[in-house]
Amino acid sequence: MELLIQTIKKLIAVSEKDVAIIEKLFHRKLFKKGEHLLSAGDVCRYIVFIERGLVRYYIHNDGTEQTHYFNQAGEFVCDYPSFLPQSPSHNNIQALEDTTVYQIGAEGIQRLYREVANGEKFGRVALEHVFVNVINQIVSLYTDTPEDRYLKFLSTYPELVQRIPQYYIASYVGVKAPSLSRIRKRLASGQ
Repeated sequence: MELLIQTIKKLIAVSEKDVAIIEKLFHRKLFKKGEHLLSAGDVCRYIVFIERGLVRYYIHNDGTEQTHYFNQAGEFVCDYPSFLPQSPSHNNIQALEDTTVYQIGAEGIQRLYREVANGEKFGRVALEHVFVNVINQIVSLYTDTPEDRYLKFLSTYPELVQRIPQYYIASYVGVKAPSLSRIRKRLASGQ
């Protein structure tokens, strides 16, 4: 829970009383490698903070899995378009490693907003980060070449390259695995 508290403290000022409230509202859960935190068609019921591990977001499109995001330790995970209106999700969120999380439900997050001194600011700032990341990702899909997207992946997730299977990275970049291999060879040879 210490990493969760530290991460929240980077976003807002919290008192000892606030920390006690946060500790009561978030609940620890373990996910095994391959297990889903959320499956398409289900309603996203929790905002999740990753203490240890790694997850990917993906959709099924014409029988193909398309990975569109990764989260790691120290980051929040949520399908907000499902969570906020409590409607079925189009996304899957899957643990790529054994993953330990702290989660809070819709009622709990409302209590956090009300009872933690800067709780509403925390919610706003957290959603602003999500919004900026989503917009940047959409712009990248329309403006960047697959090679540029791969280079951005390397700069955004340098420590994850060895932890994520190459076919998930290829999917994230928007190419098939053989094309990613060619991109990697071109970059390695300096062409």
